[in-house]
Amino acid sequence: MKAWHRLALKVAGALAALYLAALTGLYTIMCQPPEVFGSIMRHVPDLAFMVFPFRPLWLNARGGHLKVGDPAPDFTLETQDKKSRVQLSSFRGVKPVVLVFGSYT
Repeated sequence: MKAWHRLALKVAGALAALYLAALTGLYTIMCQPPEVFGSIMRHVPDLAFMVFPFRPLWLNARGGHLKVGDPAPDFTLETQDKKSRVQLSSFRGVKPVVLVFGSYT
């Protein structure tokens, strides 16, 4: 094998290893809580969204494991007036709860 073939294979291998490491890092970041994810992703250049398969990684990292009929995971939120906190499980068996995730702004 010629020297330039070996060099080309080494360069290709190094680039593939770098791509895989960056992909693994991106997936790890996507698995973090939203505050951490957002604080890191604001520094990622737009070019990264064209180079990496962002959508499939995101859907896998944030897909969740709940199935229809599973109880919602418990969580606590601050009330709008910021004077108290409400826990989802406190409503279990008492009254129905509708969770709406989205933005109205």
